[in-house]
Amino acid sequence: MSKCAPQEALRNLDRAFAHFFRRLKNGDPRGFPKFKSRKYGIGSFRLTGTIRVFPNTIQLPRLGRLRLKEQGYLPAESDQVHILSATLSEKAGRWFVSLLVQETLVVPDNRGPVVGVDVGLHRLAVVSDGTLYENPQALLRFERKLKRMQRSLARKRRGSRNRRRMVRRLQRLHWRITNIRRDALHQVTSMLARTKAVIVVEDLNVEGMKQHPHLAKAVTNAGFFEFRRQLVYKTAWYGSQLVVAPRFYPSSKRCSQCGYIKENLALSVRVFGCERCGVRLDRDVNASYNLVAVAVSCTETLNAWRETGGDSPSVGQCPSMMQELNTIQGDVLDG
Repeated sequence: MSKCAPQEALRNLDRAFAHFFRRLKNGDPRGFPKFKSRKYGIGSFRLTGTIRVFPNTIQLPRLGRLRLKEQGYLPAESDQVHILSATLSEKAGRWFVSLLVQETLVVPDNRGPVVGVDVGLHRLAVVSDGTLYENPQALLRFERKLKRMQRSLARKRRGSRNRRRMVRRLQRLHWRITNIRRDALHQVTSMLARTKAVIVVEDLNVEGMKQHPHLAKAVTNAGFFEFRRQLVYKTAWYGSQLVVAPRFYPSSKRCSQCGYIKENLALSVRVFGCERCGVRLDRDVNASYNLVAVAVSCTETLNAWRETGGDSPSVGQCPSMMQELNTIQGDVLDG
């Protein structure tokens, strides 16, 4: 066994306690490190030292050369790429290796359009340029099969060979559902970051949406937080900018043509109809148009961001948009 595995585990523990005490000093008692047993752990370990990548194999400390099923994917050591560590993990009976590398990235000059992206449950994303991305709903597709396999697992005797075999089958099904969801998210976020210069999304309260008794499963399966997390680092890779609209911005209740705001708009209403100008649009398309207006109102902030190269701005940094939001919230409180 390599000495790196226990050393890196202790470093992770030290880092977790350092973050916990830092938050505790700021008045946040959350984040105490959780115990991970050998039986129910995530099944991964990290190795450092001499790591070399060959066309179809990888050389790891104390383990030697291991064959790779995916060839030509891992970066090899060169003048531009320096391998720092390798993390080995086991998922559904398969072993994976992930390399942490230090590489100089050349950020391209992105000259794409400004778009607003509205995420939802029925459709994964609706872009203001008219592009629609359907939600694969992987969990819903395999839910019946998943329930049947779980009932079969409950009937198996603990410790038997049939139970271990059924556990492995159940793991593979969960892994397939995860891969379908992850593949859809990566395709959409990569396309947006590469082809759009400015992307405007909403700041959704995902944890609060999970408390809904009828929508909790659908919200969890959609992966709203993962969608935004991928956009954060991919926009930095491809030279685009991510603008996050504030949580109380009425993107769905506001008319994208005249600016009229509805007081009540049920979730079941999928077509937005304006009483003032008479326009009728799809609810998600109307929300994406309003998100584009958020980026247009923050033109000065975006230009300043391009010159300084700092963190991507949010609507909270735009005085004109914050003044409009304060007016909207005041009208809601008065009503």
